[in-house]
Parts: sequence; C-alpha cells; structure tokens
Amino acid sequence: MLFLLAAAILGWAWYTGKLKGFTYEDGIAAVVFLLGLRLLTTGRLLPGAVLMTGSLLWGAHRRRQLSKPTMTVVEARALLGVDEAATLADIRAAHRRLITRVHPDTGGSAELANRINVARDTLVAEMNRRTPRAS
Repeated sequence: MLFLLAAAILGWAWYTGKLKGFTYEDGIAAVVFLLGLRLLTTGRLLPGAVLMTGSLLWGAHRRRQLSKPTMTVVEARALLGVDEAATLADIRAAHRRLITRVHPDTGGSAELANRINVARDTLVAEMNRRTPRAS
C-alpha cells in the first residue's frame, strides 16, 4: 500500500513537471526515506528514524541549493548589454553575439561562457514571470 502511494505521488510530480530538477542522488534519498519508513513501521525505531532524518536533511540541502539565486536580473542585463525593455529576440541576439566570442571551443573561458548562459536564463525566466502565459 505504501509503495502504491509513493508511485502515485511520483506520477503526480512527473505529470506536473516537478521532477525537472530531480537527480540520481534525490532518487537514492527517496528510496532511503521509504526504507526508513518501512523500518519505523516494523518496530525498528532507531534505524528507521536515522534513515528518514538523513533523507529529509538531504532534501533540505537540495532545496537550499536549488533556490539560490545565481545572478540578479541587473547583473544579467549588464553582462548581456541589454536594457529593461529588451525583447526575447534582443536577449537571444545578445547572448549569441557574446557566446560566439567567449565559447571554450573558440579559445574562450568556460566560466565566462557559463556566466553568459546563466545571464540569458535569468533574463528569460524573469520575462516569463512578468508576462503570464495564456491558458
């Protein structure tokens, strides 16, 4: 019964797109949590509680990792050289122009190329937050 409930929750999370950032380590933590729950329900309280606590701590750590802002919108605009009124096409053109100059395949820096990609992603995400999608 417990595994059916877990499968239903995973199915719902997959259907709603909440598993996009789900990694192999997150899957292991979920299995460890379920194992701890099973041990807890069969009378082995200490090992079950330890396993469940460990997996919950891992989840808290991952949530903190995923919620960290990697770049502010102001920094992203400055790096790409676009203003507040920039359209999606302007952002993509600025990204393309910069990435061709600093890409590691053309002798540029991998770190700078990554920062330019993060800047583009930050501005596109901000644009999507500002303009609601039609349902």
